[in-house]
This record gives sequence, C-alpha cells and structure tokens, in this order.
Amino acid sequence: MNVIEVKELKKVYKDKPAVNEISFDVAEGEIFGFLGPNGAGKSTSINILATILPPTSGDATVNGFSIIEDRDSVRKSIGLVFQDPSLDDRLTASENLRFHAKLYGVPKNLFTDRMKEVLELVDLWDRKDDFVRTFSGGMRRRLEIARGLLHYPKILFLDEPTIGLDPQTRAHLWEYVLRLKREKMMTIFMTTHYMDEAEACDRIAIIDHGDIVALDTPEALKKEVGGDIITLKGDKLSDLKIELEHRYGLKVDNSDGSLRIEVENGETFLPKLFNELDVSISSVELRKPTLDDVFLSITGRNIRAETMSGKDRTQEHMRRRGRH
Repeated sequence: MNVIEVKELKKVYKDKPAVNEISFDVAEGEIFGFLGPNGAGKSTSINILATILPPTSGDATVNGFSIIEDRDSVRKSIGLVFQDPSLDDRLTASENLRFHAKLYGVPKNLFTDRMKEVLELVDLWDRKDDFVRTFSGGMRRRLEIARGLLHYPKILFLDEPTIGLDPQTRAHLWEYVLRLKREKMMTIFMTTHYMDEAEACDRIAIIDHGDIVALDTPEALKKEVGGDIITLKGDKLSDLKIELEHRYGLKVDNSDGSLRIEVENGETFLPKLFNELDVSISSVELRKPTLDDVFLSITGRNIRAETMSGKDRTQEHMRRRGRH
C-alpha cells in the first residue's frame, strides 16, 4: 500500500524549475530517501508534500489526502523535522512538546503519556525539564524528532536531519530512526546528501536539478553502475590513460587527478594489469561500487557537499542559514 503518491509535481521560481514534474510512490513502512546535492530540489519537494509550499502544477496524496484539496488532513497525518533548528530554546523540552501538542490537538489527558513515550524513545526523558538552550546539537535534533512523533503521525518527514552534526551523533540519531521503523512501522521520508544515510534507506530517488534521475534500492542502483572500481595513480597519467584505453578498451575517468576504471572481477584483473602494462603505477585502490559512483555515473560529477570536511559542512550550513 502506498502512503505517498506523487504525480508530475512541479515548482517554478522565476521561470526556473526547482522541482520538474517528478512522479514516485512511497510504500507504507518504508524508509524512502531523496539523495542529491544542495539545490537539487530535495527540501522543496518535502515542503510541497508537507503543504508548506504550493506546487506550480501536478498533485500528490499523503495518507490518501490531496496536498492541494485537503491540506489540513495532510498536516494531521505527518510529522516534520525541518533542516534548520525550529525549537524555542527559551522553553524546556516538555514545554516545547506541550506547545506542539496544543497545535495538533493532542488531548490533555493523553499528553503526559505520549510525551514520556517519545522522550524515552530518544533518550531524553530525564532532560524533560531542562531548557533547550542547554542541549547539544544532537540532543536538539532528537527532541525535534520526538516532537514530530507526539501526535502519532502516519509519515515522518526528515529534511537533512543530521546536517551539522558530528559523525558519532549522526550514527546515534540513525539508531533512533531505524528504531522507529522497527518498533512503530512508521513510514519515513528523508532527504540527505550523505551516502551512508542513503545506504540505510529501503529505496532512494537520486534528484539532480529538480529531476529524479534514478529510483531503486541502493543495491540495485549500485549494480547498474557496472563492475568493480579501480583507481590508479602514477607519474605519467596521460600515458597510462592511453594504454588503458587502447590495450583494454576501457573507459577511463581522470577528473580528480587519478585514473578511474570499471572492470568485472577486479581481483583477477589487477594481476593481469601489472604483468602487461608498460607504464609504472605508484598506487592502486580496488573497491566495490558505491552510491557516490552511482551519482557520478548518472550526473557526471560527485556530490560536492559529500567531499567537504566537517568544518566546511558547518560553515556551509551557517552560510545557508544566514540567507533565510
């Protein structure tokens, strides 16, 4: 059963499409991911599905309700964790949740039990009376997830939920996301530009310049890339590239200062390569295809933010927040 159905959804800003007539479905209980770089249309898509933004054309149903004709029912069906912080840090954790409960009409006699349930799920029950301003970035994200779950939504939207967090906190946050699926059978729709997060999704849609350019399970997408990935470095890369192309008929990518080829059975190909090549090789790397390879194969480039350092990611996040 599909809980989200999207048909030719389009959003145009100043004659430029941010989302370009995309269509896809999300099954009940699925973790569905939008993978793409900044500006690809990920957040715009979530904001349209959450009825924050109206589409220019097309339609979608969320939990069976039209995002155009029945916005209130859509909003009651979803929880939403925004990309940017949205908690009131002058309030305590419980006060933030109480305010959310009033907005969503959670009965007063049920609030305490639900608050305890969602805060225990994210290991924050013992901090319920603490001011949010005393929380770390990871704790705030966990509280935002708890807030999004308070009214028992059918679908939880997570827009870049771990951006700006350190790797350890990101890993812990993903433990809670996977726990939600396991224990609550909740449908989770998330956006990310992190490859490891996309790997944890049941299916992913790769979105680029507003278009969905691929959609399948992570494993199926990686199989479509081809064989094993071999990266070679040497003193005379141009000579090495020519020999690889002429001798073996291989397509060689040299966009990042090394040579990258795709072959079947890389473990058996490498010994043959070393025995037959006339050009010296200083280093070699053999690995299986990744989602980064899928994105590179489809779009011709890497996801820029994926190669940023942690410091650069934080600076980029702060820069983007400053524009809002």
